[in-house]
Order: sequence, then structure tokens, then C-alpha cells
Amino acid sequence: MRRLTKILNIKLDLKKLILFLALSATIVTFLNSFYSSYQVQKQQLKSETLKSQSAYAAKLVSATDRFLQSAQQQLAYSASVIEANFANPAILTQEVERLKRQTDSFNSTVIVLANGIVKDISPKSLKLTGKKLDSYGALQALSVKEPMISEPYTSAANNLIIFISHPLFDANGGYLGYLGGSIYLKRASILHDLLQVHFHKDGSYLYVVDKNRRLLYHPDTSRIGEQVYNNEVIEAVLSGNHGTQQLINSQNKAMLAGYAPLKTAPWGIITQRPLEATLEPLDGLMINVLQRTLPIGFATLLFIWLLARLIAHPLRDLAKTANSLHSPHVAQQLKDVKSWYFESAELRKAILNSVGVLQNQIGMLRQEAQTDPLTGLHNRRSLDTTLTQLTVTHTPFAVLAIDIDFFKRVNDEFGHDIGDHVLQSLANIVQDVTRTTDFVARTGGEEFMVISPNATASSAYLLAERVRMQVSETFIDPVGYIHVSIGVAGWPLQQLTLEEILKLADQALYQAKHSGRNRTIVDSHYQGTDSEKTAEVR
Repeated sequence: MRRLTKILNIKLDLKKLILFLALSATIVTFLNSFYSSYQVQKQQLKSETLKSQSAYAAKLVSATDRFLQSAQQQLAYSASVIEANFANPAILTQEVERLKRQTDSFNSTVIVLANGIVKDISPKSLKLTGKKLDSYGALQALSVKEPMISEPYTSAANNLIIFISHPLFDANGGYLGYLGGSIYLKRASILHDLLQVHFHKDGSYLYVVDKNRRLLYHPDTSRIGEQVYNNEVIEAVLSGNHGTQQLINSQNKAMLAGYAPLKTAPWGIITQRPLEATLEPLDGLMINVLQRTLPIGFATLLFIWLLARLIAHPLRDLAKTANSLHSPHVAQQLKDVKSWYFESAELRKAILNSVGVLQNQIGMLRQEAQTDPLTGLHNRRSLDTTLTQLTVTHTPFAVLAIDIDFFKRVNDEFGHDIGDHVLQSLANIVQDVTRTTDFVARTGGEEFMVISPNATASSAYLLAERVRMQVSETFIDPVGYIHVSIGVAGWPLQQLTLEEILKLADQALYQAKHSGRNRTIVDSHYQGTDSEKTAEVR
């Protein structure tokens, strides 16, 4: 209890609240802007990097395709020379040497007869001349008898290679054998040089896979020949797709990848850049933004602090004066408050208008109970006080007199406890439908009254109808659905007194009862004050 009392005694003035609100709004806005900017820049960097990786992969695919096509063209040209001079060993030796040395496209070149025997080879250091080749690429070339690029395999010289071959035919179309060139995968080769030049120090790298998911090229040469499974990018590129994707590599690092398939061989090229390296420039950029934003932020807070002092000053003076409304000098004190903006000026004016009423009523309000104990609504005394205040301040208002239809049946059939429950339910319904500025009171038994300040005849009628409709549509257990009749009158009207206005509302209610109940009747005098005519609604 003491802790609660201590919390309630904490005094927060308007200046502190404005500063707190402004500071909170500024910080939240700044953090939101900073975070949003970071996310936008991050997404943009990722998007641009993915695009560049995709373009990069496409460029490497194009270069690799051109290399393989060029290698096949070289073999095709040499094959035509060899076919025309197949009986001349010197020409054959000269051609395999030229093909090996002139372009550096192949690590070795070989002429193989139709029976698989090596006719000639370069370099001679391989010592395979006259021997029969039974490696995978050699057998595949003899089998297909057409230009081909083999899958990776281990050669007779125990090198992991791919083999590019072109068939040889005599003038009558008889199959002579083939001319082939090997490209080493784990040792220096023109393909290795073509791809290795694109390796970057920031952690970016690329690799090449064949249709069997075997690595044909990788910066880590120990992984060449390894088969990789459960890799979405590899599956996508081997399906003939090209595009981009963010992924986690085998070292558990986030990477931005671009990929594209080759046209000349069932291979795919994947280029990757670490996400961390992509976002590294963003950290410096955001620090720079922060440094440039902070001075403006401090200047803004200083301006808000000064403005808060100016705004709070007249309201603080009004608050101090409001604590002494019982003083005979309070009116003069209020006039001395310098209210320099509209809201504080209107507040001072309202307090001045209310001072007389409050001083006359404050003694009575402290002694009399203000609420109905059953429903929690205002009682008749509170209603009288409110009506007096409205008339003193010349505030027009509408009166809605509400009565439950056949309420006696509820008490007779279900008992007074259920009757009390119905009254409480009706009180809740009326409070839910009316505005916060409306005054709701229970005036006795099943009778209720709503005072709606500044209401016109038409708006009061609409309010009454909302209440009536809501009541009729609400199921109250165990009674079911109930109905109410409502009479509406308003003040000021032809200089009538409060008692006369309330009587007119009761007469309208009486008319609603005798017109069939469950309806709203607006007093004819009050109805005539509004250009928008209302009508009885059954």
C-alpha cells in the first residue's frame, strides 16, 4: 500500500512529459530510419552482388564454351590433315606435336587406331606409343565414333582428365580411329588457367561440376574429382537453369552465388562471394550516416526542450490555479495567466466559465453520492447537478428518457435477482452505445436517462435508435431479448425550464409506450427545431 501511495505521489509535469514523448519519438524514428536504411542498403548490396555473380557465371560459361568449341575445331582441322596423310608417319607425328605445342589447349594429344592401339602421342614422355588404351575416355571415343567431350576419368598415365576427341575416317568412310586431346584437372592446364584467374582474395571463388555432380575445377585442388550431393545450386545448374541464390557453403559460411550451365558440355559453373565481404562496406557507410545525423539530432532535441518549456509554462500556471478554485481571488489569478496559444487560452476561458458553478456546487458534490449502487451509473442527484451545469454554461443538450417494456413480467417470472441483472445489462448496453461526452443515469426502477450535450433533434433521435436497436438485438441470459421505449426532448426550447424539458421527454416516452412500445418518439416541439425531420420508427 505504501509503495502504491509513493507511486501515485510522483509528480510528472507537462514539460517532462513532452520531452519524454519527443525524445522517445525522435529515438524511435531515428532507430527505425537507421534500421530501415541499413536493411534497404543491405538488400540492395545483396541484390547487386547476386546480379553480378550471375553475370560473372554467364561470362565464364561463355568463355569456357568458346574454349571447348575452339578445342573441338582444332581437333577437327587436325583430323582432316591426318585423314589425308594417314599413311605418312612423319605427318602424323608433326600434327600431334603441333596440336600439343601450338595452342596449349591440351596437356597431351594422341592418335589412336580403330583397335585401340596408340599410333602417335605427344608428349613422348608418356611412353604410350604402340600400347592399347583401355581407359574410360578411350573406349568411349571408339564407341561413339563422333566428336565428344568425355566425363572425368583417370587416364593410363594416372592423371584425372577430361578427353576431347574427333573421329578419323578414310576416303571411303571407313573408321580409322580418332584424334584426341586430354586436359588435366588436377594439374596445370589451359582450363585451369582460364578459371583460376578469376579467384579473389575477398573469399570469392568459383567451381565447375559435371552431370555426375563431380567437381571438375575448384580452388582447393584436393577437392577436384569429389562428388557433391544435397546442394541446391548444383541441382539447379545441372537441370539447365541459370540464376542466383543465397546459401551456406561447406565451411558454414553464408555465400551469394550465381550459376549458369554450359552449352558445349553437361557442366555447370557456380561463382560465389561471401555475404560478409559483400556487406563489409555497409558498416562504414552506416557509421558515416550516424556521425552526420547525430548533430542534427542534438539540435532537434534542444529545440524541442525550449518549445516544451514555452508550451508547459501557461498550463503549469493554470494547474497551480486550479488547485485553489475555492479561493475568492482565483478568477483574477486565472486572468493573469499568459496563455499565448489557442488551447491554453480556451482552457483558461473554460475554467473561468466553470469557476462560479464549481464554487456553488463543490460543497454539495462532496456530501452527496453520485452513482447508482446497482448499475454504477449516475443517480438522480448527479443528473440534477449535470443539468444545472449545462444550463449555467448555456450548453444545449438532448434528453433521452428510456424505460424497459414489460419489466414487471421479468421480475414476476424470473425474480428480482434476474431483474437486477437485466438492469445492469441495459446499463452496459447504453454506456457502450453512447459517446463519452454523454451523461447516462438511472433515475429509478427500470427508468434510465441520457443527457447528450450539443445534440440536435436528429442526432439525438439517431442516438436513441442506436440504443433501442442494440438493446433489442442483445440476448440477456436467461431472460432472452428485451425491448425499450424512448422519449426524446431537448434544451433550450422556447425558454422552457429544466422540469418542463424533462416532462416533455416523459410525455414522449409515454406516447411511445402507448403507440406499441419498442420505439422512439421525439417531442414534436423539439423535432421542429431541426431542419432534418425525424419520424417514428417501429
